[in-house]
Amino acid sequence: MTAPTDSKPLTAKQRMAIERVRMPEQDATQRAGNFEEVNLGLAEAAAVREAQRCLQCKNRKCVEGCPVEVDIPEFIAKVAESDFAAAFEVLKRTNALPAMCGRVCPQETQCEQMCVRAAKGEPVAVGYLERFVADWAMQHGLADKTDLAAPSGFKVAVVGSGPGGLTAAGELARMGHEVTVFEALHDAGGVLRYGIPQFRLPKEILDYEVGQLKALGVRIECNVIVGKTITVEEIRRDFDACFVANGAGLPVFLKVPGENLNGVYSANEFLTRVNLMGAYKGGPGRTPIIRARRAVVIGGGNTAMDGVRTAKRLGAERAMIYYRRTETEMPARVEEIKHAKEEGVEFHLLEAPVAILGEEGWVRGIRMQKMRLGEPDASGRRRPVPIEGSEHDVECDVVVVAVGVRANPLLTSTCPELKLNKWGYIEADEDGQTSLPGVFAGGDIVRGGATVILAMGDGKRAARAIDRYLREKK
Repeated sequence: MTAPTDSKPLTAKQRMAIERVRMPEQDATQRAGNFEEVNLGLAEAAAVREAQRCLQCKNRKCVEGCPVEVDIPEFIAKVAESDFAAAFEVLKRTNALPAMCGRVCPQETQCEQMCVRAAKGEPVAVGYLERFVADWAMQHGLADKTDLAAPSGFKVAVVGSGPGGLTAAGELARMGHEVTVFEALHDAGGVLRYGIPQFRLPKEILDYEVGQLKALGVRIECNVIVGKTITVEEIRRDFDACFVANGAGLPVFLKVPGENLNGVYSANEFLTRVNLMGAYKGGPGRTPIIRARRAVVIGGGNTAMDGVRTAKRLGAERAMIYYRRTETEMPARVEEIKHAKEEGVEFHLLEAPVAILGEEGWVRGIRMQKMRLGEPDASGRRRPVPIEGSEHDVECDVVVVAVGVRANPLLTSTCPELKLNKWGYIEADEDGQTSLPGVFAGGDIVRGGATVILAMGDGKRAARAIDRYLREKK
């Protein structure tokens, strides 16, 4: 059913009768061979119709499910009225990166999961609407009109320009503080730029939202490696407070024979070569990368999906996912799994690698072992148990390992006063305060590998705590 077109307010019954919008997508066969964005975005009429599905509940469960506390009913109400500029203003009050969030945030397990409509059907498509509003604002040249507080006189350093760092920087700038972001790589964005492929998050979208933060006065210094170029102690001398959000970029490998062969990549290296260094481009300017005929990706998360779909786009005849549990236990977003299957990715479940096979120093195959699910482990998921005698070899020439990351000790090893847990992650309280006064931390360097939106939530909470710390200090 389409939404009524008259100007009278819709009844709850009319709103409930509107079917959830479907996201237009690039054809699966075509997109499997290019790096253009898969999801094409909603048309204005479709966005308005979807917004009219919102029941505008007094008890705003959807907001409770959002780590950055977006005023979801308020911005959706403005979309329903076709007042997209006002919807953008509402979004920017609480979210520094709405175009990015609308694309990569797992709304289905957060705000949309909490939507009242999900109890008896499909939730309101909050993510689609957030993306629509942010894209509309970009297309119409709207700027962030959030009022800045009077200059506080305080200087705050942010280590890392990923989602947590950028969010904290934007919040602190709005509070009137002078903010400098230190980024190790040559461009801002962190995992948003080098870890998420162009077909999911176009670089121009990230560039636009980083530009919005710069317009607020945020200064970004690239090619600065904290722990090598400068130290945390030097930052503490030059700044009144610091937020560490440098992520957990040290890859985890399989610890099986053959991992040193040519053609074995960590997901970090593989995606960085393609995304940040242009390995997918033609001509002499591209970064070299092995173009697989048969690519195997080990893992079941979003990074694994990004890796295998990237390998497919680079020309792999067979792009294969191997995961040691079933699809039910896969941590990847449902949409990413769906897109991968549509693009011809092969899913091999309940199998784990025991060795990578080589010839003259190059990958020529991988030995897999079939698994069965046993009792639940510490994660709550059923533990995979090897099946004896089930080993078999799979021909491949590239293996991408996407089984997780851990804390890089480069920063923390130069700051022994910073308390770490047994895994090497920084210990911080719920506000991000670490063992060092004035030093706060959040995102993956505290949580371990987590989602973009959780890192953003950490950045927002830490910004509030830093502001309180500075005001009390004053």
